[in-house]
Amino acid sequence: MFVRRAAAEDRVVLERLWLMFRHDMSEFQGQLPLPDGGYRSEWLEKVLTGDPDWAGYLFFNGENPIGFCFMRALTQPVRVLNAFFMVRPMRRNRLGLRAVQEVLAHHPGQCDVAFQDNNEKAVRFWQRVATEVSGDVWTREHRTIPSKPDATPDSWISFKV
Repeated sequence: MFVRRAAAEDRVVLERLWLMFRHDMSEFQGQLPLPDGGYRSEWLEKVLTGDPDWAGYLFFNGENPIGFCFMRALTQPVRVLNAFFMVRPMRRNRLGLRAVQEVLAHHPGQCDVAFQDNNEKAVRFWQRVATEVSGDVWTREHRTIPSKPDATPDSWISFKV
């Protein structure tokens, strides 16, 4: 497996992986596809248009794309691991952990990541990531979603890289 920074020429690959990611997340967030069959994609556009506060990374197994990670708030004191996806056949073999560690190595400092409590696999995965990266010096808290104050709050894990 190798990880590389995504670029504008990766649009088609990222758009396809993005649809798989958003479809997976719809199970936990209850979001339906848009009328055109896609999902909201403003985060993807920030990565693809070179927004300086965002970075995208692609994961490969040989020549096959197997996932991605988006980081945001790159100019802020606390960076946010904003989106993470690994295709199903590559899950549960520690490749996701390795990919995240490689991405985080490019963004040292304080980092936050959000996930939904009803996504039990994500809960275990992000706790494992935090422990691998920072030992037992990490926290988990619930935060209200600013645009959806009546929604179930997200869980946030904070750790230092």
